[in-house]
Amino acid sequence: MEKNRPVGIFDSGLGGLTVVKAVNRLLPNEDIIYLGDTARFPYGNKSKSTIEKYSLEISEFLIHKNVKMIIIACNTASSLGIEAVRKQYSLPVLGVIGPGARTAIKATKNRKIGVIGTRATINSGSYIKALKLVDPNVEIFSIPTPLLVPLAEEGWNNSDITKKVAEIYLASLKEKEIDTLILGCTHYPLIKKMISGILSYNVNLVDSAEALALEAKQILIEKQMAREDQRPGKINYYTTDTPESFIETGSRLIDLDLSLAEQVVIL
Repeated sequence: MEKNRPVGIFDSGLGGLTVVKAVNRLLPNEDIIYLGDTARFPYGNKSKSTIEKYSLEISEFLIHKNVKMIIIACNTASSLGIEAVRKQYSLPVLGVIGPGARTAIKATKNRKIGVIGTRATINSGSYIKALKLVDPNVEIFSIPTPLLVPLAEEGWNNSDITKKVAEIYLASLKEKEIDTLILGCTHYPLIKKMISGILSYNVNLVDSAEALALEAKQILIEKQMAREDQRPGKINYYTTDTPESFIETGSRLIDLDLSLAEQVVIL
């Protein structure tokens, strides 16, 4: 039955595990297939054509796993690769940009919103377009913060180096007096507490993982595709590089059992 098919989720690396955790919490009965493209990480410094190619290759892998929905947990792939995937496949394909933008508009009071992400995500202007679509008069201040991605991926969540890099990046946003910040990369929730302390605990931090998981739940319910079986969902993890690092670092960052992660080749 279509309802019993798994939900497919992919990211360039470990950051998408924040989406897996959010989806699993909101949809505990759904089976999940996750692929982290660690062999080709990071995506943020690559061209649009390359990101489209990667997104289509991974989506094809997930299709072969009989998924009923594809969730692109990577902001860069959501910015530059999602339309190619939607054009290729008829099943629901979700990205992080729209849900994150809509959540930010609801959260802001002074209509000053900051966005941080990889260079490719920021340069694409995808968040600006999505935010302006909801509120044309909102002020948006977006800056690329690429070094935060590998630091979070390495598990340096509480290191002085990560804090110093974040302070340098976020200085200009503090001056703009934003009251809402979109964490435009699924790695950034891993250092959410640090970012909040640097900016101000009064600044709303929009975790795209949470917003995306909520939208996935709504769509599955609306389309009557949600699993009705009440057993706990199973999660299968795949990585395009050796699984040892994926398991070790991912298990440390996210409270999930990654011990059975498998390496696969994406063509």
